[in-house]
Amino acid sequence: MLRILNYILVILLFCFNTAFAEKINVFEFTKEELSTLKVRKVRGADAKTQYSVGNNENGNFLRAEANNSASGLGKKIKINLKQTPYLNITWKIEKDLSGIIENSKKGHDYAARVFVVKKTGATPLSNRALNYVFSSNNDIGTYHPSPFTKKSIDYVLSTTKKNLNEWVSTKVNVKDHFKKFHNLDLDEISGIAIMSDTDNSKLTSIAYYQNIYFSSK
Repeated sequence: MLRILNYILVILLFCFNTAFAEKINVFEFTKEELSTLKVRKVRGADAKTQYSVGNNENGNFLRAEANNSASGLGKKIKINLKQTPYLNITWKIEKDLSGIIENSKKGHDYAARVFVVKKTGATPLSNRALNYVFSSNNDIGTYHPSPFTKKSIDYVLSTTKKNLNEWVSTKVNVKDHFKKFHNLDLDEISGIAIMSDTDNSKLTSIAYYQNIYFSSK
């Protein structure tokens, strides 16, 4: 009987460890974490985006208010894309940027975006990135290179044309996208960054981020 109980405990432990491995949280969205994240102001922007943390019934979230500003919050993190290729994001846009042309230099702003970065050289300019965005003007599935660099692809995961001031949960296969857009067979990424920016359009946006994690399916 004791051997059976031990066997069951081993199975349960294995299941819990497997479940843990299948979901990797990227951000905690606490005040302590916010103080440790790298803040990078976009060159030429007049001001930094204002980030603050809060919580609701679904846990912690990050609030981002951009007023003619642009700065991101970055985190170095290695994610095994063989095991957990899917990026999951829950987010909301309270105030969007409707009317701008997002694939132009003057309109290249997003109320919410999450960058996935792979370091591919000695300098930041050599990196490859996928920029997953909550668009104010384009349809889900729309994509194009950044007007500032072809090494970063903007891909619309959500749009305020369908969901304005509503929480939306999305999922995307990052490994497949790096192969499709950059022709890279990645096993691992190098980092994640969040950015809300309005420095090109000179407008104001308000966005929220929550539950950003990688999963196996």
